[in-house]
Amino acid sequence: MSIEKPFAPACERNQQVIAEVLAMVVEDRALTVMEMGSGTGQHAVYFAEKMPHLTWCPTDLANNHKGIRQWLADAALPNIAQPVRYEVGKDDWPELDADLVFTANTLHIMSVDLVQHWIRDLGQHLKTGALVMIYGPFKYQGRYTAESNATFDQWLKAEDHRRGIRDFEQLDEWMIQQGLKLVVDISMPANNQILLYERT
Repeated sequence: MSIEKPFAPACERNQQVIAEVLAMVVEDRALTVMEMGSGTGQHAVYFAEKMPHLTWCPTDLANNHKGIRQWLADAALPNIAQPVRYEVGKDDWPELDADLVFTANTLHIMSVDLVQHWIRDLGQHLKTGALVMIYGPFKYQGRYTAESNATFDQWLKAEDHRRGIRDFEQLDEWMIQQGLKLVVDISMPANNQILLYERT
């Protein structure tokens, strides 16, 4: 691994368990996956290597593309596209025919307004039958799933008052309004969830 590459310990910790669920969802189908908020690029490389039948399309803010490209260059995998700029609320939806949209640990970093904007983008641009997989922490009926999540939420809001762990019920309502139906809600290690939605 080159010294210059960005590295996120959280990606290293959660990628195996996420990959297990993702593999069950996609099975052996040749699907195009758009990743919203690819960050370092670690997930893109790990999942594309584990599931070569997927075409992985990373998207993120422009200032993260250099790091993503470093991971892609070192991995040299044929089934990962070069990163596309997609800043929710500023950029148009990428010109990708996505079968699945994946995002990990992004919704608590985004403001509530941007989360709503992203969900509207999903509703407007996803084809019928497309899937959305969201990984991260959530509150249920206003309650945290663990005390550590409450502490994490306080830290997020201290960093930026617009950030915070989102309420599942509110998120689900917005998704329903955009024609996205919950398929499954899976409890994951480290007090996280995977929410899987389908465009109906």
